[in-house]
Amino acid sequence: MREFRPVTAGRASVYLCGATAAGAPHLGHLRSAVCFDILVRWLEVSGYQVTYCRNVTDLDDKILRAAAAEGTTWWALAERNKRAFTHGYELLGCRPPDVEPMATGHIPGMIALITRLVERGHAYASGGDVYFDVRSAPGYGALSGQRLADMRPAETENETAGTDQAARKADPRDFALWKGAKPGEPSWPTPWGPGRPGWHLECSVMATGYLGPTFDIHGGGVDLVFPHHENERAQSLAAGDGFARYWVHHGLVVLAGRKMSKSGGPVLAAAEALNVARPQELRYYLGQAHYRSPLEYSPDALEEAAAAYQRIERFVTRAQHATGAAARPASVTPDASAAPTARVPLSFAAAMDDDLGVPAALAAVHATVRDGNYALSTGNTENAGSCLAQVRAMLAVLGLDPLAPSWRTSDSGERLHSVVDALVALALRQRETARARGDYASADSIRDSLEDTGVAVEDTPEGPRWELKR
Repeated sequence: MREFRPVTAGRASVYLCGATAAGAPHLGHLRSAVCFDILVRWLEVSGYQVTYCRNVTDLDDKILRAAAAEGTTWWALAERNKRAFTHGYELLGCRPPDVEPMATGHIPGMIALITRLVERGHAYASGGDVYFDVRSAPGYGALSGQRLADMRPAETENETAGTDQAARKADPRDFALWKGAKPGEPSWPTPWGPGRPGWHLECSVMATGYLGPTFDIHGGGVDLVFPHHENERAQSLAAGDGFARYWVHHGLVVLAGRKMSKSGGPVLAAAEALNVARPQELRYYLGQAHYRSPLEYSPDALEEAAAAYQRIERFVTRAQHATGAAARPASVTPDASAAPTARVPLSFAAAMDDDLGVPAALAAVHATVRDGNYALSTGNTENAGSCLAQVRAMLAVLGLDPLAPSWRTSDSGERLHSVVDALVALALRQRETARARGDYASADSIRDSLEDTGVAVEDTPEGPRWELKR
């Protein structure tokens, strides 16, 4: 692990390999977005001005195959799926990137990069295609910890490579920068003939185009280390760019022992998961493990995560009511010189500074929730308010503050909640009146009726509290 030292003091540039819009998002895609949303939030809290670029691959072999199978155009399929990804990101409270470039909007830059590589002797044209000469890159394989001599030819492409294409390569391990035009496929004119870009080329151009020739952080799933990121790095360095200084790769979501990734495997669609958990609960589940660890999906694991989040949520709701705290966004800073209510605990900051240690950071959240619940049980509203401020500050970093605008209901929902609140309050007053006169049977009957309608009642030192059952 290395200490983070940005290219420019006080600024952090982050590039994430985003959606390949060949299909609807699954849990693996959403985990990637959540992990990098947390990274960007922590960089900002730590005082950096962040430029966050997350691309969309709107043209590659998978998209062309999916469009052909569906009988639609490639661009219509890509646009529909891009919107589904955006909707999924928004549901989970992921803030939009500063820029979200699409591959087909950067063809001139891709042609310019190929030209540089050809002129420097790192690429060659053959039969309408253009290939990168992997033997011309001395450090090829360094990112993934491999030796060129041990690589098999098909491994370096990760896209469809037919027999004809293999015959056009000077070395079977070379990978395509540009693919010659084929009937029915989109194409653009170039000095080497019409065609379309290879997948690896696209990200190099978009990353350096928005973040500069040398930038700070490049990330994606661990399944992208090789060949995609290895090839990106090789072609960018060969062209004379410094490219990424730090690589951040997250573990994959595993279903039935097999990964959910760009390259295939069983998937659980995001929409399916959101049928059994609220968006904030799903976000807690996807972000709770260390980003580098694989995440084994099961309904029980999702249910446990939802229960853990609900414990936090109940404390925040109770403490806000007891202390009269406003629901405005939490103020967050790790600076120990700041006011106590505006900073996260040192244990949380230390965990996040240690390679984004979210599990330890969540332990700090739950410890503060326990302290806050104890303060509420003893009527110490001052300590409860301090715990509430700290919990909300930590949750803001993780994108999980229950009082944040992204998790609050619409105006119509809030009006409905006000009506329900008034009706439940009336029932609870009737219950308290029955208890005061010793009519416990009637009091229990009122509580049972509320429970049957989905309202959970909790008796606290400050009086009865209610919430909808989850």
